[in-house]
Amino acid sequence: MSLLAQLTRLSALADIALTEKQKQQLVGYVELLVKWNKAYNLTSVRDPQQMLVRHIMDSIVVNGQLRGTSFIDVGTGPGLPGVPLAIVRPDSHFVLLDSLGKRIRFLKQVQHELGLNNIEPVQYRVEEYQAETGFDGVISRAFASLSDMLSWCHHLPSASGQFYALKGVVRDEELADLPAGFSIESVTDLKVPELDEQRHLVIISIK
Repeated sequence: MSLLAQLTRLSALADIALTEKQKQQLVGYVELLVKWNKAYNLTSVRDPQQMLVRHIMDSIVVNGQLRGTSFIDVGTGPGLPGVPLAIVRPDSHFVLLDSLGKRIRFLKQVQHELGLNNIEPVQYRVEEYQAETGFDGVISRAFASLSDMLSWCHHLPSASGQFYALKGVVRDEELADLPAGFSIESVTDLKVPELDEQRHLVIISIK
């Protein structure tokens, strides 16, 4: 099955509506990942069909939960979940933050080849990055613990902004161990088509 046909099937299973342009961009992103992965080792997932499940669908299933138009994806790696979310949210702006130069070089190539004007790849350590204005959402996927995320990223959201942590298994002790000044808004069980693993979205607000 072609990548386009597979993506069409998976998005239908997840009840996610995508335009033809968005499908082409998402498949184009997977193709770039495959191409650059050989030299840059961007992801341990090698099979493009698996990338559709583990990277594309795993990222865009949270789209309906996001609020606002300005986001920062901290520790974005090869652009996950920021690039897929930017494709399905063309009216939102995403800063893609990573400390490794090779990842940022890859993301600039993605930006150029896919014509993504709403992403901004930035090479910086998250605790040192300063934005002119706070973000509506601070997003992380497979990042550190919630406690570390909040400690390192506390300066990034606006006063009404939220933290969105995409996680696998969520443990009660991790939820209980938040720094002062933050509260759990919700913990959502995510269903990713054809992925037989736990996925959760934890949304955290500033008190």
